[in-house]
Amino acid sequence: MVIIHSYAWAVVLTVITMLCWGSWANTQKMASKKWAFQLFYWDYSIGVLLLSLLLAFTMGSLGIEGRGFIADLSQADSNSLFSAFLGGAVFNIANILLVAAIAIAGMAVAFPIGIGLALVIGVVVNFIATPLGNPLILFVGVGLVTAAIVVDAFAYRKLPTSTGKSTTKGILISLLAGFLMGFFYRFVAASMVGDFANPEAGKLTPYSASVVFSLGLLVSNFVWNTIFMYKPLAGEKVFYADYFKLGTPKLHLIGIFGGAIWSLGMTFNIIASEQAGFAISYGLGQGATLVAALWGVFIWKEFKDAKGVKGLLTAMFMLFFVGLALIILSRLY
Repeated sequence: MVIIHSYAWAVVLTVITMLCWGSWANTQKMASKKWAFQLFYWDYSIGVLLLSLLLAFTMGSLGIEGRGFIADLSQADSNSLFSAFLGGAVFNIANILLVAAIAIAGMAVAFPIGIGLALVIGVVVNFIATPLGNPLILFVGVGLVTAAIVVDAFAYRKLPTSTGKSTTKGILISLLAGFLMGFFYRFVAASMVGDFANPEAGKLTPYSASVVFSLGLLVSNFVWNTIFMYKPLAGEKVFYADYFKLGTPKLHLIGIFGGAIWSLGMTFNIIASEQAGFAISYGLGQGATLVAALWGVFIWKEFKDAKGVKGLLTAMFMLFFVGLALIILSRLY
């Protein structure tokens, strides 16, 4: 299988993760307003699995190092398979809850609470499990990225459409989403081998872990997404028949493409984790908020009608860049 042998390449892969995780939601914006998120999410889940399989049968099956995808999957023990599968199920409910919280409380409340909490919890639990990197530099960097997310929230609050949406319900859902989001990566990490080139028996290589994670996401969708289709926390309920009646080939392809983008970032992130460590790899991946902010500011022009946000946006980008730089440097000192 294809693996990397340097921290520099690990950083490159985590930057790709940031681009993917910060960009996939644009496909939801491209979908019709009549196409509810719950319906979009079915195609998204399929896209996550399809891309993970594509990478597993190509990059995960080529070369002389490690174990090929089929051989790796066939030798995995039940604990490793369950851990990666559980990671997909936990991520799935966290992601759906976060979207619901954004609909209820607005981006300015839900995103900093949800993603900020997920970032802190995710880095802490993964660093405790695999303590790679300078903890002082790492957690100062995480603190600055968290501060950038908070500043981003203040900027969003200045948007005319974001006022008056904050509710206790939205905050509670954001907290739950962030808590769950902070743990999904640890379940995937626990399923993986420590040495990709010479993998121990029973554990999964990153490509296999990504596929099993994706299966957990898709299978759990029949539980989580079904609940939110018929008992939505925000908006009107939708039905399975709507998926076939309202969906067009274009809409389905947009959703699948969105899932494929996210899945590429996930697989590259766990490939990078051997050289970077799980805490740094996850922390850099959650720098996706920076990419999402760049899309919002420069492509979607979300702040064109907001007043007094230039200073906040400047501060946000500076905090992001310095924080991410410190997270990268923490592995070198």
